[in-house]
Amino acid sequence: MNTSEIIKTIFLPVSAKVAWGYLTKADKLAKWFHAPKQDLEDGQDYELFGTESGDKLCWGKVLNMVPYTSLAYSFAVKPFPDMQTEVHWKLDEIEGGTRITMRHAGLDSAGAESFGLSMALDKGWDGHFAKLREV
Repeated sequence: MNTSEIIKTIFLPVSAKVAWGYLTKADKLAKWFHAPKQDLEDGQDYELFGTESGDKLCWGKVLNMVPYTSLAYSFAVKPFPDMQTEVHWKLDEIEGGTRITMRHAGLDSAGAESFGLSMALDKGWDGHFAKLREV
């Protein structure tokens, strides 16, 4: 299978510790992404729900957590429940704030349907990153 990935970077005027909370804490994730029922924990399964609909939208397992530095989890999304991908976050404290790089890997790149999903996820991440900037 041919795979591709989406890579996004955002700069936030906060410490890596503060940014980490927005990637791992249930109440903060719900402000910009989707709402988990509990904080993300290393090695644990998670589910993310629509903040308005309450529908389960995404789920997976936290694969690795290094506080304030990196986070990785498997990721499945409602329209394609059998397609497992991975999302990797890297936090770098820089002068004035934190640079966060997200890499969504393992996307199938074969065929028009796969390309459409990649486009939808790319657009979705843009929207979520815009919300993250606001909060």
